[in-house]
Amino acid sequence: MSDVHYQVARLAVLAAAAAALAACGSDDSAGGSGAGGSAGTAGGTSQAAVAAGTKTTLALLETTDLHTNVRSYDYFKLADDSSLGFERVSTLIKQARAEFPNTVLLDNGDTIQGTALADYQAQVNPLKCSETLAMYKVMNDAGYDGGGIGNHEFNYGLAYLNQVTGNKFSVEGLPDPAQQTACAGPAFPQVLANVYSVKTRKPLFNPYTIITKQVKATAPDGKAVTVPVKIGIIGFAPPAIMSWDKRWLDGKVYTVGVKEAAEQFVPEMRAKGADLVVVISHGGLDSSAYSPDMENGSWHLSKVAGVDAMLIGHSHQIFPDAASTVPQFNLPGVDKAKGTVNGVPTVMANYWGKHLGVIKLQLAHTGSRWTVDTSATKVEARSIQNADKTYVAADAAVAAKVDTEHKATITYVKTPIGTTDYRMSSYFADVGDPGAIQIVNQAQAAYVKDYIDANLPALKSLPVLSVSAPFKSGFGGGNDYTDVQAGNLAINNAADLYLYPNTVYAVKVNGDEVKAWLETAAKRFNQISTTTTADQQLISSFPGYNFDMFTTPDLQYEIDVTQPVGSRIKNLTYKGAPLTAAQQFIVATNNYRASGGGNFPGLDGSKTVYASPDANRDVLIAYIKKAASITRAANGNARSWRFTKVATAGKVVFSSAQGQLPQAQAAGLTNISLDKADDGSGKNLSRYLVDLNG
Repeated sequence: MSDVHYQVARLAVLAAAAAALAACGSDDSAGGSGAGGSAGTAGGTSQAAVAAGTKTTLALLETTDLHTNVRSYDYFKLADDSSLGFERVSTLIKQARAEFPNTVLLDNGDTIQGTALADYQAQVNPLKCSETLAMYKVMNDAGYDGGGIGNHEFNYGLAYLNQVTGNKFSVEGLPDPAQQTACAGPAFPQVLANVYSVKTRKPLFNPYTIITKQVKATAPDGKAVTVPVKIGIIGFAPPAIMSWDKRWLDGKVYTVGVKEAAEQFVPEMRAKGADLVVVISHGGLDSSAYSPDMENGSWHLSKVAGVDAMLIGHSHQIFPDAASTVPQFNLPGVDKAKGTVNGVPTVMANYWGKHLGVIKLQLAHTGSRWTVDTSATKVEARSIQNADKTYVAADAAVAAKVDTEHKATITYVKTPIGTTDYRMSSYFADVGDPGAIQIVNQAQAAYVKDYIDANLPALKSLPVLSVSAPFKSGFGGGNDYTDVQAGNLAINNAADLYLYPNTVYAVKVNGDEVKAWLETAAKRFNQISTTTTADQQLISSFPGYNFDMFTTPDLQYEIDVTQPVGSRIKNLTYKGAPLTAAQQFIVATNNYRASGGGNFPGLDGSKTVYASPDANRDVLIAYIKKAASITRAANGNARSWRFTKVATAGKVVFSSAQGQLPQAQAAGLTNISLDKADDGSGKNLSRYLVDLNG
């Protein structure tokens, strides 16, 4: 069942949910089939007497998009990486607690997926019901007060999410909650207000909870007192989960708009005694016309009456940042220096444990309620990197807590699977090197072709093609590239080549649809002027993981970056003949793309002819094992695309990791040269030149 089937139901859902929640009586936690509030959550709405004029400071601390980076460690490279990791942000948390007498520690989501450790616990050696997820173990020790749910929480399916969060979901495909055993989960409440069970028409998790904190304050007479503050937290996930994880969610859950959910539940939280309402929104900022399905709805959430602060995420960015050029932080109503969105204090703490978000709220009591002194509010994202480019020390307790899981993951990813005679990297994938892409495409295509030959005779006559993308293309700096050294190949190398826990999907498309697919992928590039003499950046903000490309001699095309978006694909041919709408192809891809991820035209799930149960990465591992010896000639040299040759008056430049020009040369990219050894970003990147006429 799709989202469309629920459009009418959405209107009824809010009313039905309100009626159901009204039955919760005086409980501070509220909602669906999830667990209740934490032990620190007080029941009832009574407010202990607080003298008018009492003042206190409360610091909201945020982590977001941790993606199971528990340790400062790269499981792909099997090496320490001090630039990330919860074990370092844990040090910042302890520092903040020493600085502020009153803190509330909250997580924004995208917490349980993202590293080989996460995959190991979910798929390789599945966690037992009695065992707590490694990420949650260290968060429990850190004393989190609450958390939200991101889109990547759904990547391993509802049964797994149900287990590791200690819930009893009432959804199709799971036993009745009365028959379920609540498994070990986080020791803090998790909230999510806009994802509902189809079966119950109620929120999957508690939409909100109210946490009572006893805080140190100053009475009007100057004496130190301890008084209660009730903090309501409410969570939101991107509605696009219905496309991104359709295979797990379709017919089981549905989403309602974040704004509609907030407008229902925030007044309810206030009525139940919440002194402060903190939105935990796993989404960025988008000021375009509101839609219930919009991916980044936090800008609109800031305009909901009663919201005191927002913790946002998903975009893997830093906010506030006065120097930021990110479009979403340069919108009407957004103060990127002070950290406010339509006047609401807001923080986004980057990703992978690189930053800690801090919102310092100055509170004053009127005698009947707490108020926020916005003039004394301070918002900042604190980096684990010091001013001298060193990093804060890791909290040793974190590594000790997950030592067993960490070592088991390393042992797993060292499992040998083959050899390669060349260095497989994505340093120059943006300008034509297929060295880390072709092997993925070959594995996907072979897998799909074998399945079709055995099970779908009506499709056997159609050519099978494959697309993949450079998933790691420098977003996080010079270390954020696929880089598999020549020599032995192990599972960690396959995980480097294929980053995500996707499954293989196959779609049936015609020639025109292939062209439209490639036109969307070509958004990766800025439009280049041939006449300007100023330096021009080749790469746009369009994500590298959406830069799908073919890598086969059979399909050839050019990308003309001097043309506007939508008119860039030239000379598109299959076996030397122009593609037409009459030609049909099977294209191997992943569940994310086939089901609408990336908003590629026509790819909405309707063209899927095979939704496999097998992960792309496992298919890749099996392919490498069978081939045994991987070579550049056979597996990393086939280019389907080239830039249309044009002469430019000025330089066309792009950034990639420092010291990697030999990799471009080894790939035969003779039109690439070094412009500056350091591109000035502070991210260990060099600036390279591309000669579009070369």
